[in-house]
Amino acid sequence: MEMEGNVYRAHCLVLAYPAQGHINPMMEFSKRLEHKGVKVTLVITKSISHTMDKEANSIPFETISDGYDEGGVAEAESIHAYLERFRRVGSQTLTELIEKLSNSGCPVDCVVYDPFLPWALDIAKKFGLVGAMLFTQSCAVDNIYYHVYKGVLKLPLSETEIFLPGSPPLRPQDMPSFIYDLGSYPAYFDMVVGQFSNVDKADWVLVNTFYELEEEVVDWMAKIFPLRTIGPTIPSMFLDKRLEDDKDYGLSIFKPETDACMKWLNGRPRGSVVYVSFGSFVDFQVEQMEEIAWGLRMSNRCFLWVVRTSEEAKLPKNFVEETSEKGLVVSWCPQLKVLAHEAVGCFVTHCGWNSTLEALSSGVPMVAIPYWSDQSTNAKYTMDVWKMGLKAPVDEKGLVRREIAEHCIREIMEGERGEEIKKNALKWRKLAKEAVDEGGSSDKNIEEFVAKLVHS
Repeated sequence: MEMEGNVYRAHCLVLAYPAQGHINPMMEFSKRLEHKGVKVTLVITKSISHTMDKEANSIPFETISDGYDEGGVAEAESIHAYLERFRRVGSQTLTELIEKLSNSGCPVDCVVYDPFLPWALDIAKKFGLVGAMLFTQSCAVDNIYYHVYKGVLKLPLSETEIFLPGSPPLRPQDMPSFIYDLGSYPAYFDMVVGQFSNVDKADWVLVNTFYELEEEVVDWMAKIFPLRTIGPTIPSMFLDKRLEDDKDYGLSIFKPETDACMKWLNGRPRGSVVYVSFGSFVDFQVEQMEEIAWGLRMSNRCFLWVVRTSEEAKLPKNFVEETSEKGLVVSWCPQLKVLAHEAVGCFVTHCGWNSTLEALSSGVPMVAIPYWSDQSTNAKYTMDVWKMGLKAPVDEKGLVRREIAEHCIREIMEGERGEEIKKNALKWRKLAKEAVDEGGSSDKNIEEFVAKLVHS
């Protein structure tokens, strides 16, 4: 959809929860909206704006306060305290921002918000604006949280198999950690379940997935909510290539060692490298880090391992030096560029939703070592539903041992099962691209959203 003259036909505020895994999907959706002629203003907290790469982000942004302008959640006494203050201060500063924009000649028509911040919908409705929630996790995970919210899924879990509409039979350990390990993170539990507190007032329920990936659960949830799939929210140059400048996310909490990673990968044969990364939050025990290190060494494969600076001390003594012929250890890397590199044949990951979508959009098979949150559910689907990876089994201490890590890597890189997994990974890559390309399922849903916005 084109602009009429130089004037945008609608204006969306897009409010992100202040974490990299939430901001990046919001940012990519914003780029898709802008491509269709909608003016978009990304709204982030002052505290997170300090980590934003201003040059990599083409979307204009404004800031609101979470009450902790210098350090965000790190300054708060607890997650509960942080979220409560964010609700109070964020509501006030979002209200002021909408008023400021209304008086500047470019009034807001719609607020797209992360349902981790349900109070944003109340503010939108106070101004008579369209309210659209955008789930940044999978539809399968949203479905689980919805059933907990409704009281249909009774906690603590007592059944050995759980049956939910639209989902395969799930074991307790396939559930998000907040459900399976009840009481482990009470503030996060309240937040993920509270996403549905005012969902009945939302005009749109958008999900960062694509229809072909989660057909059954999307069909079921769409009977209850005005739900549309709009993903995967991956920079366009890695999928349909229709947005020419859309090569990177605009937020990276750590500075990537891009040149070192790409130069090293360029010297490796096609499909020969195991890429290992557990994201920006996972904090493994020393024992688990050592077991993964030994598993990589025993697999005798080339590997690129992202080990954050804060985690380096957990590596076995002299591991980096002793494996330097086969491996490269870096503190951070541009993950999508790495996954898209032809040298990468396997991704050892925590199976966070963004990482899962990135692997899926690049067609790279996964070895899942989930840690917390939704990762165990994503790992279950990766292995048993999408069949594009393996979930590494754990021992009685909850650890993935070196022999298991080695076996999973070899299975994908060498075995017959690995060939089948690679075929499935390529199939999903093709479907992901088609979903966001012109006329695809997600593209049509974004078109419908924009059309309704313009005429509302």
